[in-house]
Amino acid sequence: MAETINMPKLGFDMAEGMLVRWVKQVGEEIKKGEVLAEIETDKATVEVESPASGVVLQHIVEQGTVVPVNAPIAVVGAAGEKVDVPSATPSKVESRKSDAAVQTPPAPAPTPQASAPAESGFVKASPLAKKIARDHNINLASIQGTGPGGRVVRKDVEAALSSNQSSVIGVQSAQPITTYQLPTSTEDKVVPTTKLRQAIGRRLVESKQTIPHFYVTHEYKMDALMEMRKQANAFLPDNEKLSVNDFIVKAVALALRQFPNLNATIKGSEIIQFGHVNVGVAVTVPGGLMTVVVKDADVKPMRQISSEIKAMAARAREGKVKPEDVDGSTFSTSNLGMYDVDEFIAIINPPEAAILAIGSAKEVPVVENGQIKTGWRMKATISVDHRVSDGAEAAQFMQKLAEFLENPVRMLV
Repeated sequence: MAETINMPKLGFDMAEGMLVRWVKQVGEEIKKGEVLAEIETDKATVEVESPASGVVLQHIVEQGTVVPVNAPIAVVGAAGEKVDVPSATPSKVESRKSDAAVQTPPAPAPTPQASAPAESGFVKASPLAKKIARDHNINLASIQGTGPGGRVVRKDVEAALSSNQSSVIGVQSAQPITTYQLPTSTEDKVVPTTKLRQAIGRRLVESKQTIPHFYVTHEYKMDALMEMRKQANAFLPDNEKLSVNDFIVKAVALALRQFPNLNATIKGSEIIQFGHVNVGVAVTVPGGLMTVVVKDADVKPMRQISSEIKAMAARAREGKVKPEDVDGSTFSTSNLGMYDVDEFIAIINPPEAAILAIGSAKEVPVVENGQIKTGWRMKATISVDHRVSDGAEAAQFMQKLAEFLENPVRMLV
């Protein structure tokens, strides 16, 4: 029996997505789990996998079309099977093809400028194309896009790289040392915000305006954890070594099992305590932040948690996240320890009830038993929705977290 595939919903605030490219064409065979299409959301370009095996019988929408979540986009079934699926009406699907048809492709820049950003906000380009361009110092405005509406896609940037076009490659590396001098221009610069930055802004404004935040900070002794990490990594290959953050995610998940009120959300006059502990991990991506989700982190071994975070973070930075990578978090963490940050506070990621902000683990002078010695210390601050919990419970959670971080063997038994 034919199966209709709908526009997936990635996150509670996603309302629509643009169908960027059909990976499988009508008449082609497709297996369950294979990529059917690519869609672009406020967060990233996401691959839509087929939930069924068979033949692609129908594309309900065209490339370059904006589609509401849960609206049908394609039909997969048996070869020769007759389907009768109504096309999406104009009131439900907005096509941008007509607008794109009248747009002229961006004119090549006459002379690449070293100070020009690698990805101009005025150039239509996929997130992956922007990343490749930025990594190789390529001016996107100088590339002719072949995607819908002149959109620059990955193959366009790769073609520019392979041909080594001098009009595309930036000249930053050839600039003399004087490029580090202070700029002489004092003119204002207008930088359009990305869809991701706009989405972040909407969510965080809503969070601060509607959620009464309060904060609790705790300092943790990290000596035992740093030693255990050192010993574990001695037996692991370079691509599987554990980070301090991997231990923190596991410890947070175990502590949340004993504090279900913080692994929760509020809905009207009810607090919903989640049955699963899905820890969100904030990842820096081009243009903003994205939260990838470790599902059931309380029951997964450390090595698996580490592997999943590495894989999801890589996909996020490449603009190729899967729907399950970013959906379903019940509690979030934000770690700025790699930037030599002592401590900070984070804004709650709605509809969750709390988020943990993590600073650097540092070797500092400490006083123990009246003696000054060196020790590893790390500060973390929890932000909590005061409608759901109170200071005492948050403080108790931070103490429970210390039991795992300061005695990390407890996470292994």
